[in-house]
Amino acid sequence: MKHITCYLDFVSPYAWLAFAQLPEQLRGISCYVRYRPVLLGALLKQYANPGPAGIAPKRDWTYRHAQWLGHAQGTPLQMPQRHPFNPLPLLRLALECSDDGCINRFTAEAIFRHVWEGGADALAPGRLDALRAQLTAQLRTDDQAQERAKALLRSNTEAAVAAGLFGVPSFVVDEHVFFGLDGLPMLRACLQGDAWFEQGWDAAAGVESGLG
Repeated sequence: MKHITCYLDFVSPYAWLAFAQLPEQLRGISCYVRYRPVLLGALLKQYANPGPAGIAPKRDWTYRHAQWLGHAQGTPLQMPQRHPFNPLPLLRLALECSDDGCINRFTAEAIFRHVWEGGADALAPGRLDALRAQLTAQLRTDDQAQERAKALLRSNTEAAVAAGLFGVPSFVVDEHVFFGLDGLPMLRACLQGDAWFEQGWDAAAGVESGLG
């Protein structure tokens, strides 16, 4: 059985789209998926990447593209009232449902739907209270739960940086990193034992840079 680690941040529409598509892409494959929340902004900062929302024309395109993809694949996706937003409250809430930095699919889906369905403010206090109530059965209730969640988020993000991740969603299998919604077919091919990965994976990344 293959083990897949899915790194995600709820602020990313592509993370939601890939999360929704993942069961279909993994159909018929013996595997186990772990979901690890990370802070996307910290990954972008490593490479001085402003992200799509930091480039005005690309921001417009990203929002149009993400909503069209949701329409095309049948995944509900409405932009929240404000975007980008600070995802820390959602990431920490998710990790209050964890002891080891991983969350289950129920927790991840509840938070993704909170953000990407209905077009409301993802950080509205009343909505956050309702989301917390929805996750009551998942939440750790000891006195250290909130501080532990903060520490787990730092640890997850540091591990993602160390693994060379530069964005979300990212999927790691046997030290292979697959990025983005459009990387899912490639992930599936790898899991199915496509022979290309024996030589093509390393060869493709070995091209000499012609800059500087």
